Amino acid sequence: MMRSTGRHAMPLPPQRPLPADGKPVGAADGNADEKPVRKAPAAPTARRATTHATHPPAVKRRDSFFDNAKYLAIVLVAMGHAWEPLRGDSRAAAALYITVYTFHMPAFIVISGYFSRSFDASPGRVRRLVTGIAVPYVIFEVAYTFFKRWAGGDPTYPVSLLDPWYLTWFLAALFIWRLTTPLWKIVRWPLPLALGIAVLASVSPDIGDDLDLQRVLQFLPFFVLGLVLKPEHFQLVRRKEARILAIPLVAAALLFAYWAAPRMNAAWFYRRDSAQELAAPGWAGAVMTLGMFGCSLVLVACFFAWVPGRKLWFTALGAGTLYGYLLHGFLAKGSRFWDWYEADWPHTPLGEITVTLIAGAVITVLCTPPVQRVFRFAMEPTMEWAFKQDAKALAKGTATTGAGRAKVAEGSGTGGRSA
Repeated sequence: MMRSTGRHAMPLPPQRPLPADGKPVGAADGNADEKPVRKAPAAPTARRATTHATHPPAVKRRDSFFDNAKYLAIVLVAMGHAWEPLRGDSRAAAALYITVYTFHMPAFIVISGYFSRSFDASPGRVRRLVTGIAVPYVIFEVAYTFFKRWAGGDPTYPVSLLDPWYLTWFLAALFIWRLTTPLWKIVRWPLPLALGIAVLASVSPDIGDDLDLQRVLQFLPFFVLGLVLKPEHFQLVRRKEARILAIPLVAAALLFAYWAAPRMNAAWFYRRDSAQELAAPGWAGAVMTLGMFGCSLVLVACFFAWVPGRKLWFTALGAGTLYGYLLHGFLAKGSRFWDWYEADWPHTPLGEITVTLIAGAVITVLCTPPVQRVFRFAMEPTMEWAFKQDAKALAKGTATTGAGRAKVAEGSGTGGRSA
């Protein structure tokens, strides 16, 4: 049927015949008899505007893939700590330990960098950085110190915010890394520059222990890698081909780790010392830094390839990984202070499996919402009293407080937090 258009179109008849269903043609949008066809979309647009004014935009949904990755990585962290006292008696445990330590913290740090891409040093984000990273660092550094005094039998151990003890190094590192994010956004070759800094750190024994700067600098390339990654890079490693290729790669890594376990100093994987401090020549630091970065990158890709992308029973726990990370440290260290590994059964094959399962169960419980509610005062303090009111934030609404904490957590690896 031909339709007349333009200024001289024939006028429409005053009344249209009803079709068989009894509804006028065009009744769906309510303005069928209006001649200017360009104005037809006006009503839906107005309705959309009214809808948005009445109902604010929905909060962006969390990505199940990253929550799954964070949860699985934190489980491996806990298992690695559980395997540490078993390495001397079990070569298999030592091989698993080396393999996991090659990629579990790099994977966390890559995710932390990926979710730090929006950090721009604006007042709101700096505030969230302070409340979500700096304040928990202070609280847990003091708590760990008193725990060591009480459980570790060292009543004179000093409180020092410049010398992170055990797990708190990650918070200090994340604070520094995120502050440097604007720099990595403007340099031309961020990843090669970060690798160069890591290499120089590995051959510089005079850096010292303040804020665990050796770890901060040697792990820096993984954070910068996360900053430069894009969603399509994660999609690439999640393809079926990548999952299949990961099988022989991980198998080869396990075999190499089994061979290297009695021959290699595992302290290289902690990245807290220079080569000279590990009784190696300076050039070995450069070689090991670059070699371990390559190995870690391959295993991180394999890990991401196997992480499920759909929502599972543990997906929601990905929002509480930093809780599990910091809280399980008391049990991990307590097991040494209280000589839990002095018994014979943990050093049997069945005992090693049992210890592994216990570690996974404990870290899972520590990531749950009830535990988060109990310790939120330390992990996500609002501290409204400590900051000036932001006029722009007030103009947009004060709902940014809870969402902001979620975003900091998302970046630490993250809506949920990472370790």
